[in-house]
Amino acid sequence: MQPKAKENLLLILKIVAAAAVFVTILLYYDTLVSLDVRALAAAAPSVLAAAGLVLCVYVLKGLVFVIPAALLYIPVGMAFSPAVALAINLAGVALEVTVSYLFGRFLGGEKIREMLSKKKGGRKILEWQAGKAGSASVFGMRLLPVFPIDFVSLFLGASRFGFWRYLPLSVIGIAPRVILFTLLGDAAYDYIPMRLILILILIAVPAAAIGIVAKALYDRRKSRENP
Repeated sequence: MQPKAKENLLLILKIVAAAAVFVTILLYYDTLVSLDVRALAAAAPSVLAAAGLVLCVYVLKGLVFVIPAALLYIPVGMAFSPAVALAINLAGVALEVTVSYLFGRFLGGEKIREMLSKKKGGRKILEWQAGKAGSASVFGMRLLPVFPIDFVSLFLGASRFGFWRYLPLSVIGIAPRVILFTLLGDAAYDYIPMRLILILILIAVPAAAIGIVAKALYDRRKSRENP
């Protein structure tokens, strides 16, 4: 097959993939945003099967972007023992961010920017330009709950941010909220007042900014030493 034909075929596949996701969201939106994960786990014949079902939901979440995280973290914490629930949720997050990353990498930068520009959360990501800022910026975006998890993954995949840096930064950055809501459930809102959350965010933002500046200065110094 000639390069031009391959390019056209790949473009068609990208359009079909994006259209499939869009149609799925359109047809099943109400179901997706109100999934009863606890009921799914309870209906499974074994703990292993229940865990597999939950992980499948995480994969689906990484593709359709509309399943709320609260529908997973809290119900999973209620359906399993604390240690098992935490392991399932962390594994699920790793799967979710991997699937979204690979999907973004497949669709490519232009298509992803077009998709993100239509969403408020997506526009925040484009303004941040994490793919250019480096590891500190990626960690900051994962740590702060203002950036949608799956849109960030799409963007970083499309930007071809290194996967083996991306995955641990993503899981570690998202882990605090996963642990919090898995173990405390709805009570997390009572134990962690909004004022404290805002203080933590105010601390995290400057810390991420300092990391970005330090990285930029280090890179500039290295480029001067090795022109």
